[in-house]
Amino acid sequence: MAERQAGGSGWSEHLHFFGRFLRRPRTVGAIAPSSRSLARRMVAGLDLDRDARVVELGPGTGAFTHEIVTRLSPVARYLAVDIDSTFVERLQERWPHLDCVCASASALPALASARELAPVDHIISGLPFASLPVETTRDILDAIGAILRVGGTFTTFQYVHAFQLPPAVTFRRAMTARLGAPPQSALVVWNLPPAWVLSWRRAV
Repeated sequence: MAERQAGGSGWSEHLHFFGRFLRRPRTVGAIAPSSRSLARRMVAGLDLDRDARVVELGPGTGAFTHEIVTRLSPVARYLAVDIDSTFVERLQERWPHLDCVCASASALPALASARELAPVDHIISGLPFASLPVETTRDILDAIGAILRVGGTFTTFQYVHAFQLPPAVTFRRAMTARLGAPPQSALVVWNLPPAWVLSWRRAV
């Protein structure tokens, strides 16, 4: 079972998330919010102090956001991007000081340019790449490649049951080709469903 989220409201968050999944299954991509175990693994090892520039894609109900915010220094910069306006509104209610925008992740270069945020140090993604249209995934990968600095990291996850499916394999290969190095991986069992966390460090 997924753990209760820190900073969340337990079952109400799960019910809200499931409702969004029923309405937009391709963009939400999961039936329950990520567990605290998965959230902690997603940000483990990332240097989020000092003047780090951080982007979160598809924050949803804020499971990863909570772990990111607790590690950010006062001078670090953060941007959350979600295509679902309901999720964005809820994030702004919980963290009024954070920069959260309702937009497609493919708009990252323009969003970062408007904020003088690029190049970015870390991108943390909760987007369901395996269920997104191929063209959408390609546009988002282009956007990530346009703003992530050499030495910066891109971190995402893939559910265990879908890890070997063609869309998931194709995504990993495409990201490795763009960033010039394979990802580090870690299995998180305490999530619904279990998931692999994948983290690339840009080499080129």
